[in-house]
Amino acid sequence: MIAVVVLFTVILTSHQVSKVERKQVASFIPLFLASAVFWSLSQQQFTVLAIYADQRLNRTIFGWEMPPSMVQTINPMLIIILAGVFAAMWVKLGDRQPSTPVKFAIGTAIMGVAFLCFIPFAGGANNTVPLLAYVFIILLLTLAELSISPVGQSLATKLAPKAFHSQMVALFFLSISLGSAASGTLSRFYTAETEVPYFLALGGASIAVGAILFLARKPVLRLMGGIR
Repeated sequence: MIAVVVLFTVILTSHQVSKVERKQVASFIPLFLASAVFWSLSQQQFTVLAIYADQRLNRTIFGWEMPPSMVQTINPMLIIILAGVFAAMWVKLGDRQPSTPVKFAIGTAIMGVAFLCFIPFAGGANNTVPLLAYVFIILLLTLAELSISPVGQSLATKLAPKAFHSQMVALFFLSISLGSAASGTLSRFYTAETEVPYFLALGGASIAVGAILFLARKPVLRLMGGIR
């Protein structure tokens, strides 16, 4: 968090940054926060969802029990399958595609919906949650990731001042770092008994952030100075 504040301050107060560039850097702040919120939920694949896959998920397929560790491969496989689809979709849509703030808002909201989808299965016996339901939730998580991760990296290069090009890319990766740290902290509050309030609070908060960013899209776009 200190590194984030220092880096934003250095860039925004530098004499090497023009007025237009300063506004563009300022426009990146709400997107940075949305990215950090997204990653604080997404990185729980390796904490809460790893425990969930081991203790709550029915991993039996035609008499064969999938190891919990193999559940971690679902998201990467979906990324590989869908990344090309998303790239082709954005190219085909061209100027009709949603702006970057809208993509971030959609991704953050979808991530929140994914967490809410755990609630109907809360309170059940161990190893009873259907694998297909879990795959659907991870699909939502993947759709959210593809709306934010590659888009955010691209945007960081477009909004970067000439004097701080690589530092802006570093800021985007700091949003992942901050989200990952928050993910580890939040995971301490997860237990089988707290599933409903846990998933409700995080899912609801993520949807709220997405909604706020969507409502603020026009001011953010004005600060972006023609970059979409």
